[in-house]
Amino acid sequence: MSADYQSPRDLQLAPALVRLAPTEAQAFLAYDHAAKREGGHLEPRVRELVSLAVALTTQCGYCLDVHTRAARKLGVTREELAEVVLVAAAVRAGASVGHGLLALRLFDEGENQGQKVPSGGDGRDGQAP
Repeated sequence: MSADYQSPRDLQLAPALVRLAPTEAQAFLAYDHAAKREGGHLEPRVRELVSLAVALTTQCGYCLDVHTRAARKLGVTREELAEVVLVAAAVRAGASVGHGLLALRLFDEGENQGQKVPSGGDGRDGQAP
């Protein structure tokens, strides 16, 4: 794998992608422009902060590049950027806990379907948690 796996040069391929799949690309671009429009309930600065948080959680280097530059132009400070980074990190970590709760429920549902499950000391078997 190349050392420059993700490169800003890749963005130069966007016109080719549009030419290769014009219907899908036009639909995507229309949606993207609608999401970035002015005049909605969210001011552009807030939209960029949200975009940054999403780019951080999806770990899209290209999105980080585009939205960090746009946020800076809209007056976002380094301190605000730092807070967005840590809020996004907390939400991503929280999602792991949320998925953990789902996994626990699915595990318990398997137990109710006759699958033998060893005691985990969770209080359901009379043992102290």
